[in-house]
Amino acid sequence: MDIIELDRSHKGKAILFTYTTTHYYDVRTLAYDGVGGFQLARVPFAEPQTKQFKSSLFEDYLQEPRLFCAQEDGEWLGVAEVSRESWNNRLRVSNLWVREEWRYQGIGKLLMARVIEVARELGCRAVVLETQSCNDPAIRFYRSCGFSLIGLDTISYTNQDVARHEVRLEMGLIL
Repeated sequence: MDIIELDRSHKGKAILFTYTTTHYYDVRTLAYDGVGGFQLARVPFAEPQTKQFKSSLFEDYLQEPRLFCAQEDGEWLGVAEVSRESWNNRLRVSNLWVREEWRYQGIGKLLMARVIEVARELGCRAVVLETQSCNDPAIRFYRSCGFSLIGLDTISYTNQDVARHEVRLEMGLIL
């Protein structure tokens, strides 16, 4: 298996993300002494949930996007797409995907190691990414790579994100 950088000829290629999760992070809004706060608690779903969403590569809003692919015999096993946020000197992971049949075999770790290497080469101060509070497998993976929670947005996707258990979580790794 090799990890190679792919060119922009893959612009617009759609990737279908599918995952099954057994837990979510319940986000509770707290108010005390006129100051607000949040509390997160890992809670099991009554039954495992399978989620899907699509993303496209090299979206126009990305600044200086780069795409790295783990491949074997020309077959994509996984990809990591990143973009530089020059205004605050961070590298953002916009997509990290591993084919379902290749998960839990170290491919995600290799891709993330390449992302961190690129961030260091560019002199970035941090690597950041977004995931959802219901994507427990991703949260566990990112934490195993050294990422921690750096923020959240309770109305990023809909006005019902908290009730739907799909709150946007920002995770980061300081370099």
